[in-house]
Amino acid sequence: MSRVNIVRAMLVSMLGLVLMPVAMQAQALPQPAPIPAKLLGKTVFLSNAGADSGLFPSPFSGAPSRAYDYLYAALKKDGTYTLVNDPAQADLVFEIRVTAPSGPQNPSKVNGASDPLPMARLVVYDRPTHYVLWADTQSVDVALLQKTHDANFDRALDRLLIDLKSVATPNP
Repeated sequence: MSRVNIVRAMLVSMLGLVLMPVAMQAQALPQPAPIPAKLLGKTVFLSNAGADSGLFPSPFSGAPSRAYDYLYAALKKDGTYTLVNDPAQADLVFEIRVTAPSGPQNPSKVNGASDPLPMARLVVYDRPTHYVLWADTQSVDVALLQKTHDANFDRALDRLLIDLKSVATPNP
C-alpha cells in the first residue's frame, strides 16, 4: 500500500470518527410530545361514523355498526369513561369509522397486498371546541376464513383501545 493510500485511509477514518456522533445524534428519537390534558376527560359520546360499503356482511360478519357496538361495549365494561347519549353532555367525542381504502377491485378482500387492508380509525374530539385531540388507525390483518376475518377485526379494535388507554392514562 502506498503512502498516499495510507494517508487517505487515515483521513477517511478520522473524518468518520468526527462525524459519527453527529450521525448517531440524528438517529436519536425525539422526546414524546405532551398529550393534550383534555384526553383525561371523563364523559364520552361515542359517534358512529359508519363503514365503507363492501365490508359487511362479507368479509366481516355483522352489520356496518359492528365497530361501534364493539367499542361501546368495551368502553362501558372498562369503566374509564362514562358514556353519555347526548354529545352536549360529553367532555370528549370518540368517532369510530371502518374504511376500505381504494385499490384493486376485489369484493372478497382476501388477496392481501394486492388489495389495501381495511382499517379501523378512532378520532377523539374535544366536544366544546371540535378540535381533534388524538387519532389512531389500525389495519385489519388479512385472513382466508370468516372466523379469522372476524377475529382480526376485533383485534384491530382492541389495538385502538390499548393505544387510547396508553395516551389517556395520566403518568404517575
